[in-house]
Amino acid sequence: MKTTLTVKENDAGQRLDKFLTKTYRQLPPAMLYKAIRKKDIRLNGKRCDSADRLQTGDVISLFLPDDVLEVATPTYDFMRASRQLDIVYEDEHLLLLNKKPGLLVHPDDREFGDTLIARVQRYLYEKGTYDPANEQSFAPALVNRIDRNTAGIVIAAKTAVALRVLNDKLKQREIEKYYLCIVHGRMPRQEDTLEGYLEKNEAQNRVYVSDTPRPGARTIRTRYRVLEERGDLSLLEIHLLTGRTHQIRAHLASIGHPLLGDGKYGTNALNKGTGFDKQALCSYRLRFAFTTPAEELEYLNGREFTLPDVWFATQFREGKIHK
Repeated sequence: MKTTLTVKENDAGQRLDKFLTKTYRQLPPAMLYKAIRKKDIRLNGKRCDSADRLQTGDVISLFLPDDVLEVATPTYDFMRASRQLDIVYEDEHLLLLNKKPGLLVHPDDREFGDTLIARVQRYLYEKGTYDPANEQSFAPALVNRIDRNTAGIVIAAKTAVALRVLNDKLKQREIEKYYLCIVHGRMPRQEDTLEGYLEKNEAQNRVYVSDTPRPGARTIRTRYRVLEERGDLSLLEIHLLTGRTHQIRAHLASIGHPLLGDGKYGTNALNKGTGFDKQALCSYRLRFAFTTPAEELEYLNGREFTLPDVWFATQFREGKIHK
């Protein structure tokens, strides 16, 4: 059977072999590479290589058995997700979302249907700007992630270009992230940069922080500024200088100041009577601070987005949180 595919904008930039394995799930890798060698797969009518990078408008011809080129009737799991989304900002390339505590950003072994990414995909599908049937390998995706019980701004890429550029900017620390949190106790300084070494324990789904290097541990840097103090609680702004799993929660707990409501890195005894059963932590401000070219996203450089209200910070300032 001969089949032809035309490469669309969201599929451009990928290697030929990676694109085809995502498009045809039934195509065995051995058959794929053999077909390329035998010219049963051609790019723009010519011999091709598995590592060739695709460009928009390229035509791929495949002379392969029908059964490996079958495309299953689509069933969209994201349609089971809630329609509830708190959109902070949206343009043609991205969404900034205010994730609520308790919502997973991605599926895990206990929750598959209703996640933040599923809500995003349902929203874009019903809006008519994302149609999986017309996308050969791309799907809208989240650029950053935050814990289930942490609130705040999450970036969703609507295009392949945005996903690639923003992933690179996040890796290069060209997207600045600021958090608000409440911690137990009063900090030793009004502002400081904490440094340590974080080691992840996958089996326990937690991390450990020490002030000396350990094999497998990664360097972490967390900057804090005290905004207000009330009794034995402090409201902090955190500038995350490195982005590791549970970094803020574990780093502050390691110096004796666990987050209010955090039973994993703090203790339930400390939180008893406060009314908080989830950590008081919110990614409330985000700034695009590009120092290298950002292609189509250059217009974002220097822009900053802040959540208008963080409920626990408001309650704290009004004196409504007590230990």
